[in-house]
Amino acid sequence: MFFRKKDKPRERFYLLPGQGGKNFYRKQRYFLLWSVAVGLVLGVVLTAVMWWMAQPKH
Repeated sequence: MFFRKKDKPRERFYLLPGQGGKNFYRKQRYFLLWSVAVGLVLGVVLTAVMWWMAQPKH
């Protein structure tokens, strides 16, 4: 009884498409993947800039 999954309400009202159900989780996964990708690219760029600035100038 205490360990059962909570049942989601079957009848939900959403104003716009993508606010619930499968579309909502798909949208969340899409944002998560893009944020990880942008974070990795930004980290590589910042690392390259810091490495370039740390190089001794002749």
